[in-house]
Amino acid sequence: MSGVRRALISVHDKTGVADFATGLAALGVEILSTGGTARLLRDAGLPVVDVAQVTGVPEMLDGRVKTLHPKIHAGILARRDRPEHMAALGTFAIGPIDLVAVSLYPFEATVARPGVTLDEAIENIDIGGPSMIRGAAKNHASVAVVTDPGQYAPVLEELRAHGGMLSADTRYRLAAEAFRRTAEYDAAIAAYLREPRATGDHVAESAPAAGRFPQRLYLEASLVQGLRYGENPHQAAAFYRLAGQSHGLGAATQLHGPELGYNNLLDWSAALGLLLEFDEPAAVVIKHTNPCGVAIGRTVGEAVRRAKAADPVSIYGGIVGVNRRLDLEVVKELSGILLEILFAPAYAPDALEELKRTKKRCRVFELPCAAAEYPGRREEARTVVGGLLLQDADQSDLDPAALSVVSRRPPTEAEMKALRFAWRVAKHAKSNAIVLATADQVIGVGAGQMNRVDSARIAVMRAREVGLPTEGTVCASDAFFPFRDGLDVVAGAGATAALHPGGSLRDAEVVAAADEHGMAMVVCGVRHFKH
Repeated sequence: MSGVRRALISVHDKTGVADFATGLAALGVEILSTGGTARLLRDAGLPVVDVAQVTGVPEMLDGRVKTLHPKIHAGILARRDRPEHMAALGTFAIGPIDLVAVSLYPFEATVARPGVTLDEAIENIDIGGPSMIRGAAKNHASVAVVTDPGQYAPVLEELRAHGGMLSADTRYRLAAEAFRRTAEYDAAIAAYLREPRATGDHVAESAPAAGRFPQRLYLEASLVQGLRYGENPHQAAAFYRLAGQSHGLGAATQLHGPELGYNNLLDWSAALGLLLEFDEPAAVVIKHTNPCGVAIGRTVGEAVRRAKAADPVSIYGGIVGVNRRLDLEVVKELSGILLEILFAPAYAPDALEELKRTKKRCRVFELPCAAAEYPGRREEARTVVGGLLLQDADQSDLDPAALSVVSRRPPTEAEMKALRFAWRVAKHAKSNAIVLATADQVIGVGAGQMNRVDSARIAVMRAREVGLPTEGTVCASDAFFPFRDGLDVVAGAGATAALHPGGSLRDAEVVAAADEHGMAMVVCGVRHFKH
């Protein structure tokens, strides 16, 4: 056990700190503090010694320097079991510090704000805080380090139970958490500074474009929740939120339904990624990470009706998302359909009550569903056996300047609108992906097949099975047509225009096939494989 007689408290997040300091003071602990924390504690009626009184130097440089002084760091770092360390403290009249409570400047929250400047980000990089945290954690044999308001109550409880003493196990756990916090903090700073930033009159690149990924990659994540099981019941699983991510699935609010599963999260992520493609009122239906229904409308209720019609069979047990306030019109469209997850940016109160009454097993979530609310979706990682793959997120959209009409007949304005819609959906279907669509509704999807012609056949088959007409649709392909056979299938079904990246050795044959069928064909030069 190690006693706590002197504590230094300097926190940006003031949650619960007055109660914590009050509890320490009641145990006879002397409290040192700085700036706003010291003022708050004094206002609470607590005796506080300013760090400036200890160091003999006032805070300076707009608060950049407060605790960076030997009289602070020696008090934290001195080993109590080494007489020479304690003698050095005596020589320089330095008192030991037995507990350090620090919460860091909010760098992660700052850089998550839209429009934050580089100067704002830099000023929210804490220097003294991490130094004190690391010093106290290094010397955890004698010093306790508290880095989160959630630790206040258990630390106080143990101090009260043991006459102002903390066990070695507790100090060790606190130190491990402290190093985790500083690692997370530094990782967030490093990730932010890796991106090109405007610095004065130019844009600074932190690394050459070809080598912009770091030589060493450190990922830090915090546990959101344990999951019932993984992809299958014999696999254990858990859900983590990446450090610095204040948005996404981990930040959603669950309004109704049972706990999430591993497959739920995979499907939900796929649904959200697709929904973020649309600014118009839109609805998406995902099953096993593939889109089986996507539509836009004047209202999200109308969009849900069209999306459901695209595949009224596969929607059962699926994920449905809309990007506008969910109202009773949507609830009525989904009546009698078993859903795993339903998500939206907001809910009409009567719609939410009806969902709770009629969909007992459906997980209902509220979260932002607009692309502008998801800054920093730049990179994505996947594990492979013995390694990790990192790549830029596929956030590209069609560039009108890069489009090229290669057929004799150009697309009509209506066909081009439909091609743009189909292309957004194809980007989110597993390769090889073929999407048949109108300007506002998916008609058929073929995805995840070993060859493109089978995907084309499946897209046509699925549409015809549910009674949707394929005549007058357009086709988007996530990669080039390696042969004309896939194009022949969709043309035979009545598709009038096609969009694909181009680049096949047989492009000329494919274009000739389009001309034979009287189709318009556009190439865009951008592939959207999704494995």
